[in-house]
Amino acid sequence: MCAERHGKSRTARCFYARSLIFRVAATECNSAHQKGRIDMEESVVSAPEEGQSVETKIKDLNPQSKRVDVLAKCLDVSEPKDIPGRFGNTRRVAEATLADESGSIVMSLWDDQIGTIAKEDTLAVKNGYVSLVRGHMRLNVGKYGQLSKAEKTLDTTANEPNMSEKEYEQERRQYSGGGDRGGRPRSGGGDRGGRRDFGSGGRERSDDRPSYMNKGRRRF
Repeated sequence: MCAERHGKSRTARCFYARSLIFRVAATECNSAHQKGRIDMEESVVSAPEEGQSVETKIKDLNPQSKRVDVLAKCLDVSEPKDIPGRFGNTRRVAEATLADESGSIVMSLWDDQIGTIAKEDTLAVKNGYVSLVRGHMRLNVGKYGQLSKAEKTLDTTANEPNMSEKEYEQERRQYSGGGDRGGRPRSGGGDRGGRRDFGSGGRERSDDRPSYMNKGRRRF
């Protein structure tokens, strides 16, 4: 009788020990899973958002650069001049040469931007982009960008390489109109393979068909 009770007690203690081990293991697993989830959420938060501007050195700019942040020193500002706009208006434009420790580039200043910067100013370009003017790169600050004087100062600047000196080949615009000069092929009829015989089910007419086969056929 005592042996039977002792056996049951031992079995109960073993079952309790196993259940305790399972609980500890499950707690550790949940804790690790929660920690991994927190780490993943933190990495997602710290990752840059799509379309966010990136700090860029001048020597790393190229004709496709956009959403760039540039910290540079103004070396020179040209006199503004008037140019005709696309809608019949007149716009004012000036050019400023900017440089950091990696190189220099010419920046276009438009209308209200003119007069906001001067020589020797350290400038912060936020969300800028690069365009081509007659094949040469120009740094721009559009309506979604910002141009301001920076609190930092650049003690060292480099004039070379001047990124605006290199000439790039600009792609020509493709016109969508009909014709033989790069446009889409004409959809209308013509005497050179463009006409279709709609009476024959939309098949193209064969030019080498004997003339007697065409007699009496009705064309629409």
